[in-house]
Amino acid sequence: MLKQQLQFKLSQKLSPQQIQLMRLIQLPVQSFEQQILREIEENPALAPGKENETEQEEFNTPDEDRGEIIETDDIDIDAYLSDDEIPEYRLRSQNYSADDEEKHVPYAAGVSFHQQLMAQLDTITFTEKQYRIATFLVGSIDTSGYIRRELIDVVDDLAFNENIYTDEHEVRRVLDEVQQLDPPGVGGLNLQECLLIQLKRKPQTEAISTAVLLLENQFDAFTKKHFSKIKARLKIDDNQLKDCMLEIEKLNPKPGAAYSNDAKTNAHIVPDFTIHLIDGQLNLMLNGRNAPELHVSYEYRNMLSGYKEAKEKNKEQQKAVQFIKQKLDAARWFIDAIKQRQHTLQETMKTIMEFQREYFLTGDEQKLKPMILKDIADRIGMDISTVSRVANSKYVDTPYGTKLVKWFFSEGITNAEGEDVSTIEVKKVLSDVIADEDKSSPLTDEQLMNIMNKKGYPIARRTVAKYREMIGAPVARLRKEL
Repeated sequence: MLKQQLQFKLSQKLSPQQIQLMRLIQLPVQSFEQQILREIEENPALAPGKENETEQEEFNTPDEDRGEIIETDDIDIDAYLSDDEIPEYRLRSQNYSADDEEKHVPYAAGVSFHQQLMAQLDTITFTEKQYRIATFLVGSIDTSGYIRRELIDVVDDLAFNENIYTDEHEVRRVLDEVQQLDPPGVGGLNLQECLLIQLKRKPQTEAISTAVLLLENQFDAFTKKHFSKIKARLKIDDNQLKDCMLEIEKLNPKPGAAYSNDAKTNAHIVPDFTIHLIDGQLNLMLNGRNAPELHVSYEYRNMLSGYKEAKEKNKEQQKAVQFIKQKLDAARWFIDAIKQRQHTLQETMKTIMEFQREYFLTGDEQKLKPMILKDIADRIGMDISTVSRVANSKYVDTPYGTKLVKWFFSEGITNAEGEDVSTIEVKKVLSDVIADEDKSSPLTDEQLMNIMNKKGYPIARRTVAKYREMIGAPVARLRKEL
């Protein structure tokens, strides 16, 4: 049975302006600048720069001197003609000068990793079919320098994608030629092959010959650092094994990494904030690129002025006025959102700086306090999601390096003295303990736990394992050195 009833309820919805603000807050500097350019391109009522004095005088004229107001449908034209905007100096960061920042950053151009490899192919004599196979193999090399495919899969891809019918033996012969390209080790199917390629291209000494035998026949024991097994199977002593390991340590496990990074020379981080330490005082600056100069277009407001002064009105003119009104609204909303963005960024980072004041004064990571998003949100009176948007995408240039704002947030634990300490501090202490251990007999997680407990950090073994993985330290067996 169907029936109708009235129901009252409260609901909260974000306005388009709030949604726009949230999107702007989470953008880093470079993406923010691109968004501004898109808005200027899409909205002709939004103009870059500041208004000149002539335009400001034009619209500072009192309303009573403008003549009779002509009413239109739900449009108060005077509201769009009056100069009710916040003064230009309020739209700029108070601690920023236009001369403080280099606007043009030079970019380095270079040849890509694959272009270098293709250029080297021209120095090798191939048949037309072999050259096409070699080109395909070079195109399959990833940024680390590997071809992470089985040869049978390469054969299938050549047949289906390149209409080249061949077999594994021919592909292997071509691959052997490709593996002679520079850098040494490029084109390996796996780490074992990559290292062997590099060793075989070196002048053959006793240590290198032993290293080749080790990688060819004892690679599994080598990866697990079972040194006693390697010595027994290869019938070598400690000194021979040490010389052999030294040769292997000189090899590059990612031969393409250094070359592929050349293509990324134009990648750089532009910090949103800068913190200076001057005479024991902290000074926070908002990057001036977060405070662009924008204003509502004089031409668009002049169109409304012309419509107001016209004696006769028609439907087409009213549609035009409605369109202009929408563009002016969008421009003012966008300018207001930028001002709110500046305020939010400034207040959030200022509060973080004050919260972690001891760290910013000393640079000692052990001075970092436990800090979560709610701590900052409560202090600035904003939502946690707003603080999260700032922390996840913004960088701050400090006297101790450029860091992601999110890096300053961490959970805390209670030490033996009953004080709350940051997990960043705990990981730093753990990292120091591992760095100072005897590498011939590395500490197990159980031993690390005991040492950390003695230092006043009561953490369990599984917590030690978690933090060890977070700082990039492998298990004790893989940290062992001769």
